[in-house]
Amino acid sequence: MKFFVDTADTAEIRDLAETGLLDGVTTNPSLIHKAGRDFLEVVREIAGIVPGPVSAEVVALDHKEMLREAEILRRIADNIAVKVPLTVDGLKTCKALSGEGTMVNVTLCFSANQALLAAKAGATFISPFVGRHDDTGFDGMQIISEIRTIYDNYDFATQILVASVRHPVHVLQSAMIGADVMTAPPAVIRQLFRHPLTDRGIEAFLADWGKTGQSI
Repeated sequence: MKFFVDTADTAEIRDLAETGLLDGVTTNPSLIHKAGRDFLEVVREIAGIVPGPVSAEVVALDHKEMLREAEILRRIADNIAVKVPLTVDGLKTCKALSGEGTMVNVTLCFSANQALLAAKAGATFISPFVGRHDDTGFDGMQIISEIRTIYDNYDFATQILVASVRHPVHVLQSAMIGADVMTAPPAVIRQLFRHPLTDRGIEAFLADWGKTGQSI
């Protein structure tokens, strides 16, 4: 499963990229606002940090304006994936862009039927929001399982990009279901490295090593 980080904080992206485990980046208008920087400048910098896909979202709601904004975004770098909402106009835009060879990430997916439409529109990625679905009292991971079954049934090439990941269990469940990608905030990715038994083991080894009086 590919690991994308969901942030517009370039310092965090650089640090995680140094692990060699980061495959791409997702951004959205809210994350750009939080970064407090120029949108195009941030996207350009991120695209230069990671070689993998960098999702940059259009903000227009009609097809014509989405295409205009997409043209600006995809000129930034070859690894830009244009992000569009799962609406009729968004899927029209997805169909047009994917037909020209542009990567497209269809976002704000909350049902398997929506994911089916995105795949038929040629989406590179579909982004189901598991955390937000959980917030409404439903099982977000059930949607991931349903999408996996549908995509496998018809051999769709669209990659399932699990979004709105809130904790490590979401990551584990996504991997077990067979999602292609997960995107999570930096803090959640950092949690994956941690386990109390690992910490205790390191402490015990260091304590014993100190007693030897040796150095490497």
